[in-house]
Amino acid sequence: MHKGNLSRRGFMQRSLTAMVGAGLPLWYARELVENEARAAEEKPAKDKIVMGLIGCGGQGRGIMGAARGSKMVEIAAVCDVDANRAKETAKSVGGDCKTYEDYRKLLDDKNIKAVLIGTPDHWHTLVAIDAMRKGKDVYCEKPLTLTVEEGKALVKVAKDTKAIFQVGSQQRSDRRFRLACELVRNGRLGKVKTIETRIGDNPTSPALPEAEPPRGLNWDFWLGPTPKVAYRYLDKDKHRYSNCHYEFRWWYQFSGGKMTDWGAHHNDIAQWALGMDESGPIGVSSTGDKTPRDKDRYDCHPNFEVTYTYKNGAQVICKSKGENGVRIEGEDGKWIFVSRGLIEASDQDPKPGRGRGAKSGGKSKILDEPLERGATRLYVSDNHMLNFLEGVKTRKPCICTAEVGHRSVTVCHIGVISLRLGGKKLKWDPAKEKFDDEEANKMLSREMRGEWKLPT
Repeated sequence: MHKGNLSRRGFMQRSLTAMVGAGLPLWYARELVENEARAAEEKPAKDKIVMGLIGCGGQGRGIMGAARGSKMVEIAAVCDVDANRAKETAKSVGGDCKTYEDYRKLLDDKNIKAVLIGTPDHWHTLVAIDAMRKGKDVYCEKPLTLTVEEGKALVKVAKDTKAIFQVGSQQRSDRRFRLACELVRNGRLGKVKTIETRIGDNPTSPALPEAEPPRGLNWDFWLGPTPKVAYRYLDKDKHRYSNCHYEFRWWYQFSGGKMTDWGAHHNDIAQWALGMDESGPIGVSSTGDKTPRDKDRYDCHPNFEVTYTYKNGAQVICKSKGENGVRIEGEDGKWIFVSRGLIEASDQDPKPGRGRGAKSGGKSKILDEPLERGATRLYVSDNHMLNFLEGVKTRKPCICTAEVGHRSVTVCHIGVISLRLGGKKLKWDPAKEKFDDEEANKMLSREMRGEWKLPT
């Protein structure tokens, strides 16, 4: 036998053993290994994709690293309103990597065919729209937008330009989450009753004093389309508080807190499991802690529970309490729990020492019985960035398109609106993308500052 065949067989067996050891059922692991083998046999394209990075924070550098790791990409330029971050990132790339402060100048470079967007949330839409209009394909971090109206505008431009678009909701490319959704879509739990999306609570802060922005940071440009406010910073008890860089997430002016930070992941999986990628809930209500009225503190609700009702009778409960992950419950007490490191079901034999208070670790009909021939199977992607790069090469739509990302983050946005209106119970029309309440409808968009406007 050819030595290459022996090597390939050994690799496949090691992959299979590793997947089963990680908790995936044998039948599903075999499918994954076969997919890997087919992908390995495909010849990579010779021409590299010339790309630019916009937003050089931790998230931006992370997705850039994923792209460069594929060997299909050349990073030609990076952009950030913080000159220090832009310089450091360009240095890590090496070569003739250019640096920009204004993303529009990077987008004017006709040699750049695609961009990675890792900016703060309030910049995603404007940068992505401009990129698509200038002929670029786009990988944009989640949450896709700051408002529902931004999402509608972005989706329209994506359709008009036919750009390849990938939203960074990478759990769609996680094998455990896909397995959970396929099992649910094929009735393994019976009719779905509730889905709990457990996303953690929002941090709180002391009063943050106004401060001078760090040298090299263009604070006015960082604010961009959002209202003019002072830069705030406090270093206290070995903890950094601010309204910039990573901590922008905990201010409703720039983000939606955990509701959009983690909710854009787990509520996205709930939509996928329910088969609601092109629709959404029909109602929303919420409870949550009061938020500070002072403008110098984090103002996202520390603890919350948001309940969404769907037309099929299912409820999705997005909450700050509980182990991070997604718990899907069907009929007769059957459930599946899935997170980034675990999938388990209600009918597994008890395994001591887990400290979970649930059956886990043993055989499970819910997980271990293979799906029948002809079962509903979902889009297969085992590498989110590679899925995007292949889309750029082949023009095949990605697993998390602009439309999918918009619909999933809309779930998060309408939950935030209910919370900010004191837990108001609201009806939502997913076709018209409107509430039954004028006060709530006014919060579907936000006025942009200065020169910044959404396309009409």
